[in-house]
Amino acid sequence: MNLNRLAGIFLIVIGVIIGVVAASWLFTNEDLTGPARILGLGIALLVLVAPLVGAGLYLTVFGGRQARSEQQASEQRKLLNIVQARGQVPIEDVAIEMQLPREQIKAMLYGLVGLGVFSGYINWDKGVLYSSDASQLRELKQCPNCGGEITLSGKGIARCRFCGTEFFLS
Repeated sequence: MNLNRLAGIFLIVIGVIIGVVAASWLFTNEDLTGPARILGLGIALLVLVAPLVGAGLYLTVFGGRQARSEQQASEQRKLLNIVQARGQVPIEDVAIEMQLPREQIKAMLYGLVGLGVFSGYINWDKGVLYSSDASQLRELKQCPNCGGEITLSGKGIARCRFCGTEFFLS
């Protein structure tokens, strides 16, 4: 479990405990009258309980987002390692190994290209992903798949006009 989520849950529990203790003390104390008890409970809730529970909720939500972000980064590292270790890998093999749908792998691949950490190319028709040195890709004038013209099609992405092979430049 993520440390921020754990701290958030701890603060929520402490806030609830303080609220229960304050309420039980205020309503069992014979020296206090009805309005004094309500005022004391209101002050305890506003000054002690609300900030603790609010901070706890914030940390719990923030911790959940952080955990999802770490999971996504871990999956991207795994994809990058698979492709770089093998040099050439069918998308279907990556999908099976990572237990993810093809579209999610495609999105992760574009994310890695956007971050500038992956260079290579993919032939969507054949469904094969190739890892390559970025300097080799920058020198390409023709598609290695069909010999067609390569044109820049986005940030760090070039595409063959004829066969649709995409080249990812880091």
